[in-house]
Amino acid sequence: MTAATTTEPTEKTGARTPEAAELISDARERIDALDDRIIGLVQERMAVSAVIQKERIASGGRRVNLSREMEILATYRNALGKPGTALAMTLLELCRGKI
Repeated sequence: MTAATTTEPTEKTGARTPEAAELISDARERIDALDDRIIGLVQERMAVSAVIQKERIASGGRRVNLSREMEILATYRNALGKPGTALAMTLLELCRGKI
């Protein structure tokens, strides 16, 4: 076996053994499936948020409820730490647009 043949299965993963490459490939497939689910949930959240905004505005309210957004930021921060706050800000922007 040549060196090129030995490294081929591991090249894509950066692993040094075929066993590690297989484990990494399987884990990446799971991550890809999770990402697909997360994207679907974010899209669903965006649709629900649009309904809420539409009804709030139709009833004479403001498009954005800042106290509710602060609750969401706290929830994500408490669960995920400082990066959770950044994630929540991104979700809020996706769902209600820029303020």
